[in-house]
Amino acid sequence: MTKEIIIAGFGGQGIVSSGIILGYAGMLENKNVTFFPSYGAEMRGGTANCSVVISSEPVASPIVAYPDILIIMNEPSLARFEPMLKPGGIFFYNKTLIKSHPKRDDITVLAIEANAIAEELGQGRIANMVMLGALVKKTDILKLETLKKAQRERFVKASSEQLSLNDKALERGSELY
Repeated sequence: MTKEIIIAGFGGQGIVSSGIILGYAGMLENKNVTFFPSYGAEMRGGTANCSVVISSEPVASPIVAYPDILIIMNEPSLARFEPMLKPGGIFFYNKTLIKSHPKRDDITVLAIEANAIAEELGQGRIANMVMLGALVKKTDILKLETLKKAQRERFVKASSEQLSLNDKALERGSELY
């Protein structure tokens, strides 16, 4: 089993953190992983994306040209990355911020009100966690409990309240599927 994932949006949406959490969770589950971030010139507000490969086999390259899975958090990323998704791939997108709809009919499209759910929980910046929860539930590539452990490793300086809120966002995302 090898899954190639691209996560994309703008800086400040937790794009790179999402990739780190997925990669770390994969390692916790004894899988082979790669993580390859890409930032725009500006951190917050600029473009950001990352590639994550999770596999039961050795991974030859961290470069993902044609992903199996896309997680798209903003409108410009939808236009840029939708054509790259493999036929039969899974396309998760943040319906709260993206008003257009993916145009392809050879992929599975999952519209998630990520920001709306995050705001409901009390903090808009955890929309990425909602998306990760949905991803692991829909694809079974990792366990939800492993993501919870991994986010604690990523955010070692976060308060226990923040870590608990992240867990709630992961759970809410997983409840969508």
